[in-house]
Amino acid sequence: MSTRPRKPWRVVLTQNGIQLAEIEHTSEAKAFQHVRTALGAGADTAKVMQWEGVRWWHFETVTADEIRAVQAADRAAEK
Repeated sequence: MSTRPRKPWRVVLTQNGIQLAEIEHTSEAKAFQHVRTALGAGADTAKVMQWEGVRWWHFETVTADEIRAVQAADRAAEK
């Protein structure tokens, strides 16, 4: 597939090294919102992919620990 897909962002969710799901998104913002939700709900790793040129590229890997750390920092800042 060399033409740009309709949904150029992809999130691959895993838990304990086993792929749970692969979901396509129309924007980076939607992809990362899904990452935050999924990692807060049980998945332990999310790999974000972006379609660039003629193939999928690894954009970023986010872990549940990173999400929890950011959420804890946000709660501490609110106090």
